[in-house]
Amino acid sequence: MKMHFKYRSIFAIFAVAGLVTTTSCDDFLDREPISSVTPQQYFNTAEQLGNYAIAYYTSVLPSNSGGYNAGLILGDAHTDNLVYGEGNLNLYSKGRWQVPAGQNMGFSLARAMNFFLEQVLPKYEAGEITGSETDIKHYIGEVYVLRALYYYSCLRTFGDYPIITQVLPDEKEALIEASKRMPRNEVARFILSDLDKAIGQLRSAGEVGKVRISREVALLLKSRVALFEGTFEKYHKDTPRVPGHPEWPGAKMDYNKGKTFNIDTEIDFFLSEAMKAAAEVADNCALAPNSKVLNPAVGEIYGWNPYFEMFCMPDPSSLPEVLLYRQYSTAESVTYGYLNYIRSGGDNGMTKSFVDAFLMENGLPIYASNSGYQGDVTIDQQKSGRDGRLQLFLFGEKSVLLTEDTLTYFKAPLITAMSAERDRTGFRLRKHYCYDPVQLKNGLNGTNGQLCYRAAEAYLNYIEASYLKNGSIDSKADKYWRQIRERAGVDPDYQKTIAATDLSKEPDWAVYSGSAKVDPTLYNIRRERRCEFIGEGMRKDDLTRWRAYDALFEGNMGSYIPEGINLWMEIYKSKEYLKRDPQGNLTQESLLVEQADGLSTANVSSRKDSKYLRPYRIIKENNDLWNGYIWQKAHYLAPLGVRDLTITFEDGTVEHSAMYQNPYWPTVASASALE
Repeated sequence: MKMHFKYRSIFAIFAVAGLVTTTSCDDFLDREPISSVTPQQYFNTAEQLGNYAIAYYTSVLPSNSGGYNAGLILGDAHTDNLVYGEGNLNLYSKGRWQVPAGQNMGFSLARAMNFFLEQVLPKYEAGEITGSETDIKHYIGEVYVLRALYYYSCLRTFGDYPIITQVLPDEKEALIEASKRMPRNEVARFILSDLDKAIGQLRSAGEVGKVRISREVALLLKSRVALFEGTFEKYHKDTPRVPGHPEWPGAKMDYNKGKTFNIDTEIDFFLSEAMKAAAEVADNCALAPNSKVLNPAVGEIYGWNPYFEMFCMPDPSSLPEVLLYRQYSTAESVTYGYLNYIRSGGDNGMTKSFVDAFLMENGLPIYASNSGYQGDVTIDQQKSGRDGRLQLFLFGEKSVLLTEDTLTYFKAPLITAMSAERDRTGFRLRKHYCYDPVQLKNGLNGTNGQLCYRAAEAYLNYIEASYLKNGSIDSKADKYWRQIRERAGVDPDYQKTIAATDLSKEPDWAVYSGSAKVDPTLYNIRRERRCEFIGEGMRKDDLTRWRAYDALFEGNMGSYIPEGINLWMEIYKSKEYLKRDPQGNLTQESLLVEQADGLSTANVSSRKDSKYLRPYRIIKENNDLWNGYIWQKAHYLAPLGVRDLTITFEDGTVEHSAMYQNPYWPTVASASALE
């Protein structure tokens, strides 16, 4: 029996969440009074439990509503996959990211989940909640997942974090005690514990549908969290970011005295948990088929390629790979507007580094002897004979766009357009796009389903975790890897790729973990992940857990200058870059204005600089990214705000705080990273 609560009802029932999240709050632990939710009058029926849980979906699950941007694609922004806007100065230049004066940590979501569990669990055990027991248990499981997702976000952002499982009394001593930061491995184990509780309560997606959290979603998240923490500890264990290191800041706290850490044992535990959870999903959820059709025919909106359409179709629930998607509805004013920003450039663009990482269909890297690579004089030439994911999800000159009700060719990227419509690198992503004229005409009122979680991640999580744990590709990983490559349209013989890989020719930050290059097998596992998750917002977390941003340090790859299309061989000659006269006729005058010192009207980088378009080398003056992205050790973890540190002790001083600052960050407001 499928549950009757729809994902689209999230916004219709925000009044429930409003009882918890819109009242006044004090400045300690972001505490919000929740006494306005009267337990005697609420949490008495299964429906009330379900309404409460779903009201928090958009707070922690992947989401994109409204907005004047390219939506989910931007999850990869400011990595070696994708550039966006003017770049991330905080992340990639010195002195811009600073310690906040106020609070940087918030606990209101944890408090809301704790309140639910405190009220509901005793009532459930006493048999005081009416309705289907399976529904009641399921909604309790949802709240455990939501709390786990909240803590996972905190783990990724801050590392060590307070674990709070109760609604705290308004008493200073109790609040200070609760503010103590737990070592990150303990936080990760707590998250897995919550997910295990959820897995024991939740029903399958086949029973509840795919617009509510299911057992499969919890298993996938368990594999994700465990892989994140296992690999973070593996690659960062010789830094103060991981407990047990001599300079780990948590070691100076009295409440951590006596704790010992066997990080290798922890790594093995997390990798084992990642494998088990991932396998349960991958063994039971088939991949969506790829018809290998690259463009729809005129009048063909849906049904031409399930793999492409999975990311933006009205209802993807029939595809076994889809585990959770988000519903939208104009009737309930829950819509989005990113489709037109994908169609027109959206002020973003894939990097040349990303495009170059995709293999040929025969499984060889583009630089390998006899690979068949055609070169990069045009985008279509660059895509020719390549990994089917690149062919399908990157616009080329002969890719089709939907204009009104007519299909037309992409022709050339909009590299000189206004910012909202500009192709930053010339490489425009096509994932999450659709060819439904109704959806595109709706503007900001898109209603097709938006994918949140899919089973392909479980396949890749297992491959990586098993290789790191066992040092080899086992039979299950072999099967998963071949299935991923076959769906992509790449020769499934991954050993052929590994044998042909030359890490010195791979323009990929993930060649590195710290200052060491990984082996070719592990690099190709990382490559597979990068290419499969194009435009899905996975890259930042992967680079963080692999410690791959260290590639930007001198002695490794060094500072990184993003590049795009090969503009200055042939593409610049396109008639799309010619001006028109007042009558609309083409002239022979180019729209392209090359960079030159002091020239503020330039709109493209200079051909003397590189034949490839360089989006952050167009205006030199006052440009912190002119010489490329740089990295600082502190940037793997966010700093705590000074207020976070000073409110957790009687005298309000940093030195006596129950919290501690993250490595390489000072404790002074508006100060930048130390290293």
